[in-house]
Amino acid sequence: MDPVFADFSARPARLSNAVIGHHRCGVASSHLALGGGGYIKLDFTVDEREDIAEAVVTVTTLGGDAPMDVRLNGKVLSGKALTGEVLNGGVLDDGLLDGEASGDRSAAPAGPGHGAPQETVLTAPGDLLVPGDNILEIHNPQGAQGLLRLRAVTVDPAHDSGRAERALAARSAGRSVLAFSTERRARGAVAWQPAPRLLFHIDGGERAVPAHLAWRGADGSEAAIGLRTDLSGFQGHWRAADGVPAEYRGTLMERSAYPEGTAGTPLHLFSTEEAQGESWSPSGELRLLLDAGGALPERVSWTDRRGNTASITLSSTAPAPETVTTGELRDVTGTVTDVRASEEFHRAGEVAENLLRGGRSKWLAHEETADLEFVLDTPAAVSAYRLTSANDASERDPQDWELAGSYDGHTWSDLDSRRGERFLGRYRTNEYHFTNTTPYTRYRLTISRNAGGDETQLSRIEFLAGETTTQPTPDAADFTGYRTPAGGEPTGYRGTTVPGPWSDAEPQDGHVEELLAGELGETARTLDDAARLIGKLAAYMKNSG
Repeated sequence: MDPVFADFSARPARLSNAVIGHHRCGVASSHLALGGGGYIKLDFTVDEREDIAEAVVTVTTLGGDAPMDVRLNGKVLSGKALTGEVLNGGVLDDGLLDGEASGDRSAAPAGPGHGAPQETVLTAPGDLLVPGDNILEIHNPQGAQGLLRLRAVTVDPAHDSGRAERALAARSAGRSVLAFSTERRARGAVAWQPAPRLLFHIDGGERAVPAHLAWRGADGSEAAIGLRTDLSGFQGHWRAADGVPAEYRGTLMERSAYPEGTAGTPLHLFSTEEAQGESWSPSGELRLLLDAGGALPERVSWTDRRGNTASITLSSTAPAPETVTTGELRDVTGTVTDVRASEEFHRAGEVAENLLRGGRSKWLAHEETADLEFVLDTPAAVSAYRLTSANDASERDPQDWELAGSYDGHTWSDLDSRRGERFLGRYRTNEYHFTNTTPYTRYRLTISRNAGGDETQLSRIEFLAGETTTQPTPDAADFTGYRTPAGGEPTGYRGTTVPGPWSDAEPQDGHVEELLAGELGETARTLDDAARLIGKLAAYMKNSG
């Protein structure tokens, strides 16, 4: 039987040897929510040649709001809820109840607080499985008041319990670029405040899921986080460069397979060595990317789910790639893929999308204030914009507003602010310039006051940006440190920077090669060798000059 798993913590869901059908089920970003009378059906296949004496079904849920019935090919299974953190490396063999293939028994997830992941492990005699198609059903019973929130389901032969979990972990490990929206709360404060996005990718060849991560920035700031088992978020602490501490937490925004999601972010690529007594031996490569929105890291430590640990100190910290804005401003309004308004007049067709069309259409909000958010398909460093008044009622014209930019829709940077603006007529365009060299994918216009009317309107909005180029620093930082394999002893660990682009992109045309110096006497053993070598050197210098 091929590994059977359904992981609902990702969108789209990750499936192996499984087709999912559902009824009365809400598809959330991190789970499936089943209301009373709701269910899912997982259709999987058993090889005709495989003899399975017993099967193990593991259902991961969030919280304990509702009971559940689990049925394999129409027969109700029984099992035991394992409270606490979701287990790693497979399910437990001890603590399982004897398999029951009949009756009307519910396996009720019970355990810690709202949202805590937990596993319910159930067993089924092998004779419940049939060659070919099998159906596993998970029901929230009719009349149940709470939601049954499913995070994952796996099915394994008892003699190889944990096989599906290992297959799921292996697939998840490939999506190792993690982006989190974050918040901080100062000591003694009640409210959480938005903080910069956290983006990281660490791959030393183990392809293991991270569990803990800590770092120190070049400015003296420090942070340490523990990641949830399903990587949906983290909890940690942060200390500013001036020593002021704060709580620190994050929610997963995006998970990608390298190199997706790394564009424009400094990536260290090292060729590493490991201490073997008094000598050093090659130990593969290390890719390290960590961007917390502030200074680049100078020290990083981590532990993965398998128990491997490492800690490194960068011998120097390379500056972030420089974004240079050059040339004439260009209109990037055509790259806007979505526009959202806090209010719009749908019945008359005076909606926010009209702001991108031009002509004599308009957007109208039945409010004195309004918010407009624009999403671009590629980041652009907008440094000017145009607003065009609509056809009537000058008292609806905006007077006061703020423009902000964001890369994730959560953390916003103020870019421009205007007060007491006037339009000299209908369908008149005003152009506004400001200084900005940071490319953003989202721009938000917040209209805080209009010219005195009960409604607010505009005919058109245009965004202008300069041409931008990114110039990465060619020399990243070497490192020294140690690493400890799971169950092993610590060994020395060091790395040498491999210069190049910050991703695995192919070299671009026009690059200049460097010549690796060496002693001619050691390189050429005979006069003929020397002659050939000198010819090659002459050709090389001609081509590179």
